[in-house]
Amino acid sequence: MTGNAEHHSEHSEQQPGRHRRDPGIRRRRVLIGGSVVAAAGGLAVTGLASADTTTDTTTQESGTSTTASTEASTSAADGVCVLNAEVTEGPYSLAGALVREDIREDKEGFEVQYTFTVVDVSNDCAPLANALLEIWHCDHLGEYSGFVGGNGHEEEDNGTFLRGGRMTDENGQCSITSIWPGHYVSRAIHVHMRVHTDVTLTDDSYTGGEIIHTGQLFFDQDINTEIQATSPYTENTTRETLLEDDSIYDDGGASSGLLTLTALGDSVSDGYKATLTVGVSTD
Repeated sequence: MTGNAEHHSEHSEQQPGRHRRDPGIRRRRVLIGGSVVAAAGGLAVTGLASADTTTDTTTQESGTSTTASTEASTSAADGVCVLNAEVTEGPYSLAGALVREDIREDKEGFEVQYTFTVVDVSNDCAPLANALLEIWHCDHLGEYSGFVGGNGHEEEDNGTFLRGGRMTDENGQCSITSIWPGHYVSRAIHVHMRVHTDVTLTDDSYTGGEIIHTGQLFFDQDINTEIQATSPYTENTTRETLLEDDSIYDDGGASSGLLTLTALGDSVSDGYKATLTVGVSTD
């Protein structure tokens, strides 16, 4: 994929929120690992990974606009990293996420066990240790903590549910446990993600640092359709947007944030493992 993708918009109206990230913070383009072939000279990429109805899943969301850009690709000795779109964090971002492995709190929904591998493209795709990978998403009713009511439902809002992050280890990996997200009007099912470097950890959160990647994760539509038709997700009666109709997802498979899914049991209610390699440039 080459060139620049067009700008997208998610919502014309942003919900009021707390501790929103300064829009002036520099965002860098990133690379996400997938089944690709890097062209010589790094000016083109072919063979982008496609979604599989049982394994691949990813989401990307934005606020008022997103910018997708494709640049040079860099291959490591044992894999390939592909430059991927970067998107704004959307109208539901908050600063100062809790650093924790389980972000579910008391939210209902089917378990998702995320494992991310962050690699540094500017260093031959070596694992990036000591980076904070943060995710956040809506609950089964399509409501975000800190913004409850935006999808038409009333519930307790503590400003922290389904938000949090983990530091990557020496292998560039971190794991986060959450639930399968619900949906809200105008967007397909998705999860937000940011990667921070040089943060200072506090007792349960962080300060400082630099955001080097802002992206979204997406889920396979066939699996999602079955989940959204199962309780407790059926409590959300707002209109759902399919992945193929999403304004942000560009059908690029893993290179666009589509997660690789593995069932934890025989039923969708048993949950899923979700994995993705995220390449970022610290150069």
